[in-house]
Amino acid sequence: MSYKKVIIFSAPSGAGKTTIVKYLLEQISELSFSISACSRNPRENEKDGKDYYFLSVDEFKSRINQSHFLEWEEVYSNMFYGTLIEEVERLWAEGKVIIFDVDVKGALALKSHFKENGLAIFVAPPSIETLEERLRSRGTENEESLNKRVSKAASEMEFQSKFDVTVINDNLENSCHKSLNLVREFIG
Repeated sequence: MSYKKVIIFSAPSGAGKTTIVKYLLEQISELSFSISACSRNPRENEKDGKDYYFLSVDEFKSRINQSHFLEWEEVYSNMFYGTLIEEVERLWAEGKVIIFDVDVKGALALKSHFKENGLAIFVAPPSIETLEERLRSRGTENEESLNKRVSKAASEMEFQSKFDVTVINDNLENSCHKSLNLVREFIG
């Protein structure tokens, strides 16, 4: 696998990284989104092959054993997420700069793999309280899953110093513009 440039975005759930990544994809035509694989069920309006590659737990484990993943993680019991090698190769064959929207452990694994060919950006909420408010306002979580996400977010915040840069998303428009400048500078 010959390395080309990649952009790696990570953040606690609800920090705004997906919105920023979508903005960047609209602004920079060379970028292409790496679709992650996961073993969870699709949410309403999610499509296989567009939002994620939805795999069964058994299929995900089988692909792990066959070394089909660049990185993968069991985020919760039997809930796997990962980056398929074939997805990266597909996008590079199209001449694209790949942009990843992944969890913290996945991002650090990708940064370790791609080294100076990868720009790792951590999107941080202004505070854990703000993050909890954002997650509540989505209305997609029950109290138990909300508490899990907030707890996980607090631990993920501890890893931001391992990223190349942190963008604090206290103002979405400013965060989008800052990210755009960082990415344009990196890809040249």
